[in-house]
Amino acid sequence: MTGDVWLPMPPDEIEGLPDALSYHFYDGGEDGEQAYPADPADCAFFTVPYLKRSSVKVGALPLMHRLEVVQTLTAGVDDVLPALPSVRSGVHLCNARGVHDASTAELTLALILASLRGVPDFVRDQDRGRWRSGFRPALADRSVLIVGYGSIGAAIEERLLPFEVADVTRVARSARIAARGPVHALDALPALLPDSDVVVLATPLTDETRHLADAAFLARMKDGALLVNIARGAVVDTGALLAELTRGRLTAALDVTDPEPLPGDHPLWHAPGVLISPHAGGPSSAYLPRAKRLLVAQLTRYAAGEPLLNPVLVTG
Repeated sequence: MTGDVWLPMPPDEIEGLPDALSYHFYDGGEDGEQAYPADPADCAFFTVPYLKRSSVKVGALPLMHRLEVVQTLTAGVDDVLPALPSVRSGVHLCNARGVHDASTAELTLALILASLRGVPDFVRDQDRGRWRSGFRPALADRSVLIVGYGSIGAAIEERLLPFEVADVTRVARSARIAARGPVHALDALPALLPDSDVVVLATPLTDETRHLADAAFLARMKDGALLVNIARGAVVDTGALLAELTRGRLTAALDVTDPEPLPGDHPLWHAPGVLISPHAGGPSSAYLPRAKRLLVAQLTRYAAGEPLLNPVLVTG
């Protein structure tokens, strides 16, 4: 390993990095105009800056002629994939599996509880000085369906269980047996949706999952069910969801939307029964220590020539 390592946080703030490597700090800056910290042609290990626009995330990739590894700090890699044809063959793409499990699972529970118990209404009433009470659905005794049972899906289930849910059903791309029970394949969804009170989308965005929650999917959900999307906005057909929300048949809690950011005049903002958060699943105080631990572990393996963590694909 003779090339440079680009990190989106100052190397001196990460304890345990292997000494054998040459590090440079690059996160694009606040306005995305940070100059490259070194010649991109010498970069061998590129860590994609977190929560930056596309030009910052992948703009330098075509210039990195010695590139060996692209490491994201997100679980999803859909925003990086379109840039990979510009890099040479043999580049390893690795994701941040595990880094966002705790933070995203926390927000998922918060969105479910806030939606079911009517917290947005409480806030609006507080702003108006209005006291209104009444019965609301509890999470206890509800059936929850998790679509996308990877590490984040499993972390969501761990946090659901203390709330006395009736059951948790797991769905992933292919069927398997997980530690907590069977995982169904995607083709089982039509049979599973009608029995689920809460449907959580935690799947990566792929060609297979784009608009997975379309009109037919939503029509199979039971009356009054809650759809929670903490995956990617395009996993849901926004027009189809708007139609169901407008009819009042379903409710939704969305940490991601399509389009995103959601324009201020978009009708989804004011649809009945919807709670929207601004893609806040990952960025919390839980992120940084876990991201640093991943980078130390990954770069230690890289420096030693050992197999890398969280491989997604190899280019070429």
